[in-house]
Amino acid sequence: MYRLLFDCVLRRLDPEFAHDAAHRLIAWTGAVGPARWAVRAGVAALAGGGRTRPTRLLGRMLPGPLGVAAGFDKDGRAARGLTALGFSFVEVGTVTPEPQPGNARPRLWRLTDQRALRNAMGFNSPGARAVALTLARLRASQGGWDLMVGVNIGKNRTTAAPDAPADYFTAAAHLARHADYLVVNVSSPNTPGLRDLQAVQALRPILEAARAGAARSLEGTGRRDRLPLLVKIAPDLPDDSVRQIASLAHAEQLAGVVAVNTTIAHELGPGGVSGPPLRRRGLDVVRLLRDELGPDKTVIGVGGISSGEDVAAYLAAGADAVQAYTAFIFEGPIWPARTGRAAGARH
Repeated sequence: MYRLLFDCVLRRLDPEFAHDAAHRLIAWTGAVGPARWAVRAGVAALAGGGRTRPTRLLGRMLPGPLGVAAGFDKDGRAARGLTALGFSFVEVGTVTPEPQPGNARPRLWRLTDQRALRNAMGFNSPGARAVALTLARLRASQGGWDLMVGVNIGKNRTTAAPDAPADYFTAAAHLARHADYLVVNVSSPNTPGLRDLQAVQALRPILEAARAGAARSLEGTGRRDRLPLLVKIAPDLPDDSVRQIASLAHAEQLAGVVAVNTTIAHELGPGGVSGPPLRRRGLDVVRLLRDELGPDKTVIGVGGISSGEDVAAYLAAGADAVQAYTAFIFEGPIWPARTGRAAGARH
């Protein structure tokens, strides 16, 4: 039914308008208890038989391995609604220290024949203070800490590369106390110069700054040295650079790596492509990271996950959990629960 609705109606809408409308609806559903419970029950009934596979991620037990990748819920308002739809965890962001509008529109395009997206959003963000207030309200609500919510942080567009560590410190200082984990994003292709920060000599001070900001945020909470810190990397890095980041993860005692972000290996215009074109490279990077990181670091696999079979393939490649975004747009509200159950049957 959703596929027919998408092909006949939704694909004719501006992609960003459709995204914003869906985000608002999911946020409202999550905020209204009866609506949230009705959605959860309805999704469970429509998703078919089977169960999700319980998954341990960063010290927490989750009902399944499938989470929402950063980019869908940039301000944290939709976390409850997304879990009601069947996602097991949510990564909010990317959040920048100061509010910024992102790049000029249009900046989001559907690649319908590939069931893929191209985005040049440019870290449009309400800023760390606003997201921190939203997450504080979530955590203060009944059951607010039952949700696993990671926060993905980045630098502002106008911040020069030498000053980037200060941006990551500021973002972490505002947000860490509300997060189950933090992800340092240096791999979006839509902020000029950001991917250059994946070089080890540039990335090290950023990681140190993010950890210091998190420690500042967590003072007095009893969690000062316990918040997992990860880094998100691009699929377009050569294997040797992936190995260097894995070595840095050991040296800096990171909790792990999120792999991968969108790819610029296309000739379609500005922005990065997500969805099925990423699947092969995403799996290769996850296998390489697992070999380099060993069994004790966390690897979250992202890229081209469209089915339970794809989830199972990432888990078999060495991912501890996976994230998706693009397939959710194309396949609709039942997709997370259906895919989680299908993956549980396969893995």
